Amino acid sequence: MAKVALEAINGFNLFGDKGAAWSVIYVDVDAHNRNRTIFDCVLPRESNSKNTDACLIPTVSWPAFAIHDEELRNRTMAKAVRKLQGQYGFKRFLRDGYGTVLEEKNRKYYKPTEIKTFDGIECEWPLFFIFMVIDGVFKGSADQVEKYQNLLQPLLAETSDGVVVPKYYYISQECIEAERAKPGSQIRIPSMEEETGHLFLLGQAVYMVSKLLVDGLLHITELDVIKRHLPAAARPRHSIRYSFFQGRTSDLVVQIVLIAESVRLQQMLATYGILSQTPHQIEPIEVWSPNELTKAFGFLGVNKKLGLSGRPMRPVGGLGTSKLYYVCGHLVVCYPLLFEVSDFYLSQDMNLVIDDVKSDLVFLAKRWKLSGRPTFCMLVREENIRGPNTREYLDLLAEFKTGSCGGVNVRLGRLQTLISAACVENLDFLQSVPDTYTFKYVDELSMKSSFRSLTDVSRLAKLDDEPIDIQPLKFMSSYDIVQRLYHTDNMFAQTQILSVLLEREGLDYRIEDSTIKDRLDRLLRKAGVHQNWHVVRFCAGLLKKMVDSLAPSLTAMLVRGKQATIGVFGHEEEVIDKPMPPFKIKAILYSTTGPYDVSDIALQQEMILNIGKYISTSPELFEGILKIRIGWIIEAMRRELCIIEGKDVSIYSMPPSEVRKLLLITLARFGGQVERTPLQTRQLDGAFNRVPRDFYDRVWRILEKTPGGLKVCGYHLPQQPTLSDMTMYEMNFSLLVEHMLSNITDPAYRQIMVELFMVVSTLLDRNPEVQFLSAVDMDKLVQQGFDEFQKDQSRLEVQEKQDDMLTFFNTAPNVKRGTTSYLAKAVVNNLMQGAVRSSQDEFCSIC
Repeated sequence: MAKVALEAINGFNLFGDKGAAWSVIYVDVDAHNRNRTIFDCVLPRESNSKNTDACLIPTVSWPAFAIHDEELRNRTMAKAVRKLQGQYGFKRFLRDGYGTVLEEKNRKYYKPTEIKTFDGIECEWPLFFIFMVIDGVFKGSADQVEKYQNLLQPLLAETSDGVVVPKYYYISQECIEAERAKPGSQIRIPSMEEETGHLFLLGQAVYMVSKLLVDGLLHITELDVIKRHLPAAARPRHSIRYSFFQGRTSDLVVQIVLIAESVRLQQMLATYGILSQTPHQIEPIEVWSPNELTKAFGFLGVNKKLGLSGRPMRPVGGLGTSKLYYVCGHLVVCYPLLFEVSDFYLSQDMNLVIDDVKSDLVFLAKRWKLSGRPTFCMLVREENIRGPNTREYLDLLAEFKTGSCGGVNVRLGRLQTLISAACVENLDFLQSVPDTYTFKYVDELSMKSSFRSLTDVSRLAKLDDEPIDIQPLKFMSSYDIVQRLYHTDNMFAQTQILSVLLEREGLDYRIEDSTIKDRLDRLLRKAGVHQNWHVVRFCAGLLKKMVDSLAPSLTAMLVRGKQATIGVFGHEEEVIDKPMPPFKIKAILYSTTGPYDVSDIALQQEMILNIGKYISTSPELFEGILKIRIGWIIEAMRRELCIIEGKDVSIYSMPPSEVRKLLLITLARFGGQVERTPLQTRQLDGAFNRVPRDFYDRVWRILEKTPGGLKVCGYHLPQQPTLSDMTMYEMNFSLLVEHMLSNITDPAYRQIMVELFMVVSTLLDRNPEVQFLSAVDMDKLVQQGFDEFQKDQSRLEVQEKQDDMLTFFNTAPNVKRGTTSYLAKAVVNNLMQGAVRSSQDEFCSIC
């Protein structure tokens, strides 16, 4: 409902024609995109705790019409009908105690496990039959209208004052057990509206609307005056001064403007046929950094009388920077956060920048829903054409001229010619900003010398760097360590020496005319120029550098229904389950990662950015992964790198762009060129925490047959109150199962455990009459399966017994004498030894 309200009210002046600039509603397009992503990802669910809810009917249909993806809308409606519809209306949601005879009316909250008592006897509300009638009218489905009218008619109460719509129908006390035994078999009693005179006004109002529609006295356009039922492009626009949500067009073109920071850079680009402009050539249009745009939006909503301080100083995202803005009479174009000069080192890897540009264009093409075309302003700096990847960078710029880049339609041109088709926003609220406050714009660099081609650009000599043993340094005095530093040209060794001094003396310790911090900053820049990425990451970790867009990347994971953990593989992790400000993320990074490996602090930030990028553009890569464990994913990538290279290679020495490619290869599972063994496949799937599609549902069914609960690595998941407080399909139960599995420290063992759960579930599904008597120790079942495997190995392969399970983990699952057969044998042995009993016939109990 909030999403719909934001779309409808964007650019609306609360006081109409008499309103002022401060009474206009502005919607943050990037925040709205996150809301829309959350909504699309949650559907057809209602939330983490509810598999579905009848409130989704008026949300996706009248009056909200919150979604126009027909396939997703139909799935949402179908699930609500399948799970909640009864003879007397719809249940609001499963285990809803409102109105039932078992609910204690004088208590505000339910007791633990109490909602289980409402299972199967929830009240049914005729109101939602009426919503289905109205939905049928909007869809033009006469059959649906007739069906739900026929279902509704017997439920209405005829009184002297007219038709009364009962609020709900409930099961009487004496019929509860019979209803639970045979759902839908008992006659329900209506609530007492017609007797008490306290009408259910919402039901009455919606009923009157439905009658007017069905009888032809009211047209759907009169009921939905802002045309929410139509695609966004077909809706009337109430203002041309502000941006407007119109939906995505199939032929969207992303406009690209290249701004060269100097005339000599523009001239060099021109020799390669690449059109660009300098800041002076686009005047009076100004080029702003995203940080300046953030400051401008900081004045939005400021109201001293109400104590409102304005929009928080969070970065403007890729959608917001793709608009043009009128600011106090000046037209402003803003380049994305990608091109902002940052303390972090990622901009020094041009391959990564190139990949980010292509990803941002794909993102714009997929998520742009505003009127007008998005305008991608690309700020080209001279440092971009220095280094080993200059040719690739120029190839990207040249590709824009072809009209297509990475499958996205683009148009490269001069800014002045692209304004007419662009999305332009008026920031009228800035009229109240004091005249003394000024915004900074990008100015043109003045250069004396010039270069016409790449042959005139100076190149860098390659440096060799090797680490040294720092243990002896820890027993030396600070003076002697400094002397060692003076006689060392090796960048890696210099960083190691400075790290020892840093730990002992702090960042402000002076060495001649500079501090340790100054020297580390210089080393970081020099290492970045020479592409020595291990030194770069080491220095960034020592200096506690933080990337600007870390919080949005974590939010991108959360809005996709995932959780994230930060921490080193094999050590304690911190769970991120809600958006956090940057300072909290920084504290978590340095507390969980810093004590083990300083370089890993920088690498984990890269991984958060990369995962945020891929989950936004290719969410299918993360299917079956509920909890994204950053440290475990890095471990998976290390193992994949060893498979590819055939030897141990340091991931810290790889360029950020290669790290990103490695992540993609590892995520794709079967996309690599090297064939993986069963052990390697299990290690990778286990490190990614990947599970089969219906895995959590199967664990629920196992728990139903296990009164004593489940045990994994010392963690006990009890049957009660778990089954009473949760439902089978809710996200909270899936997260609880993931919490149980997170106690496993070996990725391959975790995957074997997942396979065991699937085996146990299959056996119980095929034998519904049995259940476990006591708690099931899953680790014990794995050990028994391994013991059976060793017996066969000793008999068939003449091998001695081993405690190491690697050979077992390296055995394929679904083959003759595969792991599945041994795990199944262990489960069946437990059946034969009396660990289960028949739930239907006590005479079949195994004692």
